[in-house]
Parts: sequence; structure tokens; C-alpha cells
Amino acid sequence: MIDNKNIIEQEERAVMVGLIHGHQTEVMVKEYLTELAFLAETAGATTEKSFIQKLPRPDSRTFIGKGKLEEIRDYVQSKGINLVIFDDELTGSQIGNISEATGVKTIDRSDLILDIFARRAKTAQAKAQVELAQYQYILPRLKGMWKHLERLGGGIGTRGPGESEIETDRRIVKDKINLLRKRLAEIDKQAITQRKERGTYIRIALVGYTNVGKSTLMTLLSKSEVFAENKLFATLDTTTRKVVYEQTPFLLSDTVGFIRKLPHHLVESFKSTLDEVREADCLLHVVDVSHPAYEDQMGTVNKTLQELGAFDKPTVTIFNKMDLYEKQVFDPWLESSVKEDLLKQLHRRWDNLTHGNAVFISATERRNMDALRTIILNKVKTLYQERYPYLSQFY
Repeated sequence: MIDNKNIIEQEERAVMVGLIHGHQTEVMVKEYLTELAFLAETAGATTEKSFIQKLPRPDSRTFIGKGKLEEIRDYVQSKGINLVIFDDELTGSQIGNISEATGVKTIDRSDLILDIFARRAKTAQAKAQVELAQYQYILPRLKGMWKHLERLGGGIGTRGPGESEIETDRRIVKDKINLLRKRLAEIDKQAITQRKERGTYIRIALVGYTNVGKSTLMTLLSKSEVFAENKLFATLDTTTRKVVYEQTPFLLSDTVGFIRKLPHHLVESFKSTLDEVREADCLLHVVDVSHPAYEDQMGTVNKTLQELGAFDKPTVTIFNKMDLYEKQVFDPWLESSVKEDLLKQLHRRWDNLTHGNAVFISATERRNMDALRTIILNKVKTLYQERYPYLSQFY
């Protein structure tokens, strides 16, 4: 990867493009674009406008129709926009064709997420994982990508491989992919050794959609400072802490957040980091209950856990940000008895759906944290009894 510090970036003003096709609805696409705007903001861009079109299927040349593309071209040229972001994954030829038609740089959601990961990567492992995902992303797009990258320069979507070597060919990219895989295999061996050295401690992993409050919760549960920020993918590297509740020790890990339409190559590249999830004895699925699409986010997390082979692990579902949920859902003049009734209904619903493994908290207000710690402690003690019955001192 190249040194991003030496790149002088101009302010990037972007428009977003979503397509209603297949089983998608307008409501779904608008929600996706709201998240895309948050992603763009995290990457340092300002989003000016969204464009939505409905088609039976994406256009093979330009993804959207000719008329909509002309509308976008007229807008970006009249407003001085320098970036077009598509919510769906584009082919190399589509990127080239759209960029040529609009006269500005064009990227897709995967490219944007990869850019954010490139910014956030700090350790050698994270940097290698992101770089591998970037090369795997560009390999099938080489023919269409280099032409428009050469014309449009740096910034979001051009950070990383290829920026200083437009002439990079498939053979060189494949060689770099193989080299990165070997490097990650070595790092992974070291990580496996480190995990083995942890002994017979029960392992608990925090999982969830990005920006649901996992890192804040990690700080509260482990009583150690963990970086937390109100941005997507604030941290990429797994953080593990030893925690002791009532003389019962266990290992608690905070993992990278999941997101809709997470690039497949990124999931593949980060599988070694996500081994903490696969090897955990129990998962704490953190949910931002105040988010209007929190159930969809839960579905995304569960789907990713299935891909990782970790969906069937014992899980406690933690509904975080109850303070924000109540502000958004309940009118100030609502009678307290009605409010309590509605909250009980919410609790009953998720208690039934999670078979009694749900807890409602507010990490920022420290609300219901004692109850959460009790649930975790009981889970840990039960797991010690099942996995290590000879360690009776832990239960």
C-alpha cells in the first residue's frame, strides 16, 4: 500500500446513486443510501444529492439508464461535484463508462468501504488484509479502471494499489495477491499460537453491526479503555481483554463491525481476524435498538455469522441505546403506565425470539449494566461446567 500521508486531497463533494431492481423497494434503497452517506462522511466526503432509478435489471454498460445518467452528468457539472458513488457493485467497464459520461470519478459501495478500511488499518495484519482485498477487487476490473483513474487522480476510491502504477497488469497483481496471502498465513500462524497460549479460559466475543456501541460496551465490561468513535469501522483489529467477575475469569474480544453488502473479498481477507468469532464459546450480539432498521441489521450480522460458521454458538442479544430508542419512540407527554406497557411488549417479544437471551441497556447511561454482567457471568460459569468440568474453582 502507498503512503497516504503524502497525498494532498481536494475536498470531495459527492452524489449518490441507487437502483431499485429485483426484490428491492424504494424504502429499502433510501435506507441503503442513508447508510452510504454515512460511509461517505466517514471517508471524508460531503454528499450533496441522491439519485434513484427503478429498472427491471441493471444496464450492462452504465448500470442505470441513459436518461438518468445524463441527469446526473448535468447536475455534477453544474454544481462542481467531483465524485459519483453507486450503492451497488459495478464492473470495471461500467465504472469507466459512467466516469467518461459524467466527467468525474466514479466508485461503488465496495470501493468506498475498502477506502475506509485502508484509512483505519493500523497493524501489519489489518494493512495486509485490506491490501489483499483491494487487489482482489481491482483484478477483474483492471481493463476498465486504469483509464479513468489515470484521468481523475487521487482521493476516495483510489487509495492503495494501482495509484502509483497505472500500468500494473494482471500478472503483477496476481503475484502481489499471492505474496499477501503468504504474509497473512504467517501472521495467522502467530495469532493461532497466541490464542493457544491463552489456555482454558472461556472466550466471549462482541459482535454486531458497525457503530452499534461495541467498543463503548467493551470499555464498560472490561474496565479498560478501548477506542470508540461515532463513525463506521472505528476499529478494525480485534481487541481482547482478560475480565474477572466474582473470581471467575474469561476473555472478552471486540471485533470489527459488520455492514450490509460487505465486499466478499473483505470478508475473505479478514477471516483470520474473525477467528476470534469462530473460536468464541459465546457471542454477545450488540444491537442499536434506536436505529429504524435495527432488525435488518441483525439479519445482516446473522448472515455474516452463518458465513463464518459461528451462527449456532450460544448468544446473548444486547439491545443497546435504549435511551435514544425511548426519545425517538415515546412522546414526552405519554403516560408512564403506557410507556411501561410498550416497553414490556418489546421485552417480551425479544425474550421469546431469543429464548430468554435478551437484555436491554444503555451503555452511555450505564443503564442495566449490572443485569448484563450477571447474565454474562452465569453464561461463563455454565460454559466452564460444560467445557472444563475439572476447573470447579471458576463455578
